[in-house]
Amino acid sequence: MTDPLNWESTFAIALALKSRHPQADLANVSLGDIYTWTLALEGFDDDPALVNDEILSAIYQDWFEETLNDPK
Repeated sequence: MTDPLNWESTFAIALALKSRHPQADLANVSLGDIYTWTLALEGFDDDPALVNDEILSAIYQDWFEETLNDPK
């Protein structure tokens, strides 16, 4: 069993979102999308009210960097 995801798990969330939404065009992904999709992730267990734009931006940045460095 994997550890539950929380707002501090930005890199793990980014990897999960990248896997769950492989066709997402990051140029068109909003922080609202990241928020909604993160809450829908299996294993996410944190208070939705604790998030802020800084956390959502960190998730986006991690996702962007992982996609950029993905040797497809």
